Amino acid sequence: MSEKPVLYYFNARGKMETIRWLLTVAEVDFDEVFLTSRDQYLKLLENGDLLFQQVPVVEIDGIKLAQSRAILNYIAEKYNLYGKDLKDRAMVKMYSEGVMDLNEMIMMLPWIPDPKAKLEEIEKKANERYLPVFEKALTGPVFLVGGKLSCADVYLLECTLMLEEKFAGILADFPNLKSFQGRMLQNDAIKEFVKPGSQRKPQPDDVYVKTVLEIFNMKT
Repeated sequence: MSEKPVLYYFNARGKMETIRWLLTVAEVDFDEVFLTSRDQYLKLLENGDLLFQQVPVVEIDGIKLAQSRAILNYIAEKYNLYGKDLKDRAMVKMYSEGVMDLNEMIMMLPWIPDPKAKLEEIEKKANERYLPVFEKALTGPVFLVGGKLSCADVYLLECTLMLEEKFAGILADFPNLKSFQGRMLQNDAIKEFVKPGSQRKPQPDDVYVKTVLEIFNMKT
């Protein structure tokens, strides 16, 4: 069994990308197994490798973990990215859930036939509901919770970068967030991860959608 975590997913962002981000910040090397065909998926099912018959699945420390939030929680706890005490942990979870709400809206865009209206909704909610919360939280502190890097900071960085891919200049009215993003991008591991050729995945495209539909035998 590999000593490195093994990530089972598509060669795409989706629900695995945040896991890649968190492992990167924890400075953990990982291997990836990409699902490319329905036969491969069925073989993994037959072998009992896919709990709940779905991905992402991460093999780590001799166990196979399913469900993205369970995987993220395990990594965050293992590598001390979850706050120093119970109160900090509650705040980390609260901010994390807020980011995930926004993140998941962006993640669903490839599956929407006409995403224009959804893009408008995302931009409005980002500007009015989510980004102001993080802008206020970062008035003074370097990190969101307890003056210490946590998984919530990692999720927020990923989300702001995805927002900027869709809405150039969206952080113009949120200087604390923009400064936070700049600080996070100075992290050595993150610097490498955002470079071309890293294990960070590009924005999803039609090939990704087609692959997922074929593997799961789904129709649009």
